[in-house]
Amino acid sequence: MLLGGGRDTGDRGRGQAAARCAPHTVAGWSAADRLTAEFARYGDDPSRTDDWTGGDGTHSLRLPDGRLLWLFSDTYLGPVHAPPNPAGESHPWRDATAPLVRNSAVVMTASGRLTATLPAPLFPDPAPQQWRWPVAARVEPRSPGAAERVVRVVLWTRAAGQAPWIYGVPLATEVATLSLPDLRVESVVRVRDERAVTDPSRRVLFGTTLIAQDGWSYVFGGDDGQATARPVSSAFVARVPEGSLADPAAWQYWTGSGWAAGARPAAVLGDERRTGVGSAFSVVRRGGTYVLFTMAAGTRGLTDVTSYWACSPTGPWHGPARALTAPLPPGEVAAYNPQAHPELGGDGPSGDGPSGGDGRLVLSYDVNWLRTTDASAQLSGNAGLYRPRFVVLRLRADR
Repeated sequence: MLLGGGRDTGDRGRGQAAARCAPHTVAGWSAADRLTAEFARYGDDPSRTDDWTGGDGTHSLRLPDGRLLWLFSDTYLGPVHAPPNPAGESHPWRDATAPLVRNSAVVMTASGRLTATLPAPLFPDPAPQQWRWPVAARVEPRSPGAAERVVRVVLWTRAAGQAPWIYGVPLATEVATLSLPDLRVESVVRVRDERAVTDPSRRVLFGTTLIAQDGWSYVFGGDDGQATARPVSSAFVARVPEGSLADPAAWQYWTGSGWAAGARPAAVLGDERRTGVGSAFSVVRRGGTYVLFTMAAGTRGLTDVTSYWACSPTGPWHGPARALTAPLPPGEVAAYNPQAHPELGGDGPSGDGPSGGDGRLVLSYDVNWLRTTDASAQLSGNAGLYRPRFVVLRLRADR
């Protein structure tokens, strides 16, 4: 059954949205050295022996008291040693036996200083050889209309697999509820199970990015097309009433003609050749325009971030336009998982607006070693590799 009035996109009318909507492009960018350096400082701090020292899957959330919650997927814990490393190189390094957990969370003060790692892994494995990766999060009422607020974190559940599923076979989308202000995990609920889809590359996991708007959470997701022969994955979108992210029955999926609960979603972006998204992407809203950031298709996806724009979460999406070539450290490394952080303001945690007031937007990307055969050794020998980097984009509306 279609919900929400057939082709309604949830944006108070397509005509009104289009009147406010304009193409957006990246006019330029600069390195956000202060943020990048803060994660390096925290990760290299020799006074800590059991906290975050590196990770990927970088997402952030502003808490009601002004703190920032940083969520990570695969995470290294344990001490980091000052250079030189055992090979005589001038890199901070960690022991090869350093713990690697599947998720973590780090707390930053409102002024931008990282202070503590929550007990890791924060979200326990659901079963042997399965794990949870946290993605988008928001603060919302515990239930629709309630005064009490909680943190809701969307999780991807994956299982160990063989090539091409070396990063795990997608299983399900879950939502965790955390209490405020202590950030204690209260529950984890499975909101969408994809195990009945025979082809794992067609399974859709939601939560790579989330937009709160007009009483809804618009939750974007993707399939795993890039794990097989397709050069890009496809993007999908669901919507959930505010206060209901942890209620599976409240999720509605875009079918191509309307919103429906329990439906098979239709792609809103991706032709499986030139247009589409990487394994993770990010969407922000600027006025009446939605801007999507993702790694490029093909080999350029190792370094180049591209962008799309649309007047509705459901599209049509226009692009891709090249946004930036990510600055990378020396070596056989790649950039991935571009994530926008509008809650940081224009240039960091002390920013005072959703876009810094001048078209600026903080974007992070993760860095990893390309060759899987020696990745662990390389990441141990140079602890500074496996950490987020930050840039500040200057977005321009083309009218």
